[in-house]
Amino acid sequence: MSRRSRTRLALVIAVSLVGLLVVGAVASVLYVQHRLDNAMERFGDPFADLGSDRPTQPASTEGETETADPVNILVLGSDSRISAGDPSQWQAGAQRTDAIMIASISGDRESVTVMSIPRDSWVPVRGYGDNKINAAYSFGGPTLMIQTVEHLTGIRLDHMVVTDFESFQDITDELGGVEITLTQPLEVGGQTIAAGTRTLNGEQALAYTRQRHGLSGGDFSRMQRQQNWMRAMLSSAFDRDVLTNPVALTDLLTVVAENVSVDEGFSIGEMRDLALSMRDVRPGDVTFISAPVLGTGRSPDGRQSIVNLDPEAMEDLCQAFAEDRVADYLDDHPEVERLGSSVE
Repeated sequence: MSRRSRTRLALVIAVSLVGLLVVGAVASVLYVQHRLDNAMERFGDPFADLGSDRPTQPASTEGETETADPVNILVLGSDSRISAGDPSQWQAGAQRTDAIMIASISGDRESVTVMSIPRDSWVPVRGYGDNKINAAYSFGGPTLMIQTVEHLTGIRLDHMVVTDFESFQDITDELGGVEITLTQPLEVGGQTIAAGTRTLNGEQALAYTRQRHGLSGGDFSRMQRQQNWMRAMLSSAFDRDVLTNPVALTDLLTVVAENVSVDEGFSIGEMRDLALSMRDVRPGDVTFISAPVLGTGRSPDGRQSIVNLDPEAMEDLCQAFAEDRVADYLDDHPEVERLGSSVE
């Protein structure tokens, strides 16, 4: 296999491990397209009822004549299969999302930025006043969640992917485990895994992301651990040559396809074209960041612990997303919190 072909396969895995791996599956393994399409779960168009009161689609990157439109995908993760397994079975008040991410693929197809928004962020939810952002899904399902995120950020979303962290267990085990550096011992199933760089199986990696006690950042640390797990899956795919083994790659993509749901408008053709257009992106071009916050507090009634976003910093950062210049913005603003090499 040529170096160019290997690079394209590597890129596919990088993006898909944050909820977009199905995109890469279509472009990289065309001969299993039908199998993967059947394995993927789809839910009704969540954008149909949004109306015209939405952010505008940004123009192609300034000065570039051959760029495409950027693609922004809302990735929702839950801590249980019951909540995230089938968005079409949403019931009011029954489901909340534990992870909220915007994966932005630049118009020039040279970078991917994934921004995590804390689930307890206190934001306006249309029809329900100010509330935790993850409550939007509970109140109104995928459509209200998209509307809430768009109004908060000013970023026009193109697609939505829903998964759960229990599904990541299957992906991790399919990869033969992931290498994660533990900064403190990890308790799993009555056993203690000592601090240090360890190869974790799916159950252990899930326990790693669920741990809250003993972490100085609380849910912020948990959010970074979720990102770190995704990065570890990417590294595992590269290190174990999954990308160059057709059988192993097909098995991995099938497991992923069985564990994500996508909106019905995310067609196989669009997935294929998107993946092919990103063939020059390298893994180092995928950046994980966190939405800027001022700190934690209490809701006005004092009953809920909340996260207060930094409105000024949030506006500047999200404007860079909306205008398809986030990569340059991050280069100029090192203060934006991004996933480092060491995670608590």
